Amino acid sequence: QVHLVESGGGLVQAGGSLRLSCAASGRTFSRYTMAWFRQAPGKEREFVAAITGSSGSPYYADSVKGRFTISRDNTKNTVYLQMNSLKLEDTAVYYCAAGTGPLPAVPMTYEYWGQGTQVTVSS
Repeated sequence: QVHLVESGGGLVQAGGSLRLSCAASGRTFSRYTMAWFRQAPGKEREFVAAITGSSGSPYYADSVKGRFTISRDNTKNTVYLQMNSLKLEDTAVYYCAAGTGPLPAVPMTYEYWGQGTQVTVSS
């Protein structure tokens, strides 16, 4: 069982930055692929970024490539999402997920989900 707790969300102006954190319980954090998804009002949950457990390889949605950076610290059981050059369309609830499936961008890969943290980008 893995328990995920996100933090770091908030209100930021367009062009600004935020760093999200996701702290995971459990002793096998390093074996999980970790990901961030987001869901805006009236829209489906969408993939943002993922990082594998073994090699630490990152994957990004095209919409955030070059602006967001995912990283992990296996000694702290924590995954991060550094978000720069934020846009109005980045406004959403951001969810952390942990999983062992083969497809980093697919929600079904992930067995565990956090409660989410709100990110609001204002003009």
